[in-house]
Amino acid sequence: MPDPAEAAYSRRRTRSGPGRLLVAVYAVFALSATARSTLQIVTRFDEARLAYALSALAAAIYIAATWGLARGSVGSRRVAVIACSVELVGVLAVGTLSLMAPGLFPDATVWSQFGIGYGFVPLVLPVVGLGWLWVSRGRG
Repeated sequence: MPDPAEAAYSRRRTRSGPGRLLVAVYAVFALSATARSTLQIVTRFDEARLAYALSALAAAIYIAATWGLARGSVGSRRVAVIACSVELVGVLAVGTLSLMAPGLFPDATVWSQFGIGYGFVPLVLPVVGLGWLWVSRGRG
């Protein structure tokens, strides 16, 4: 069982300093990706099923990462590490596929062309998230 003092230290570290900004950016992406994918799926899912499903997956990953980073407990940090890792793999895979086989994506996703429509933030965000989780890990 984790040491309560270590868990409290861990929570403070993920929520302090740059961690607050990181949580805020993830929250904005969670909200925007959720709104975007919901609208796309409800209004025109038949036009680009794969792209819109991937947008919904990205939204779920952003929500999980936001929660994990904001909560900062031992278990939620694991969720954040998994979410950021899946996000990184996703943006690299979708980014590559969207360039090599653009026909798969008749409409853009958050991760298309490595997040070009969002200033490449989707490419940088999981790297920063994983880095912050590493730096802010509890000592023990």
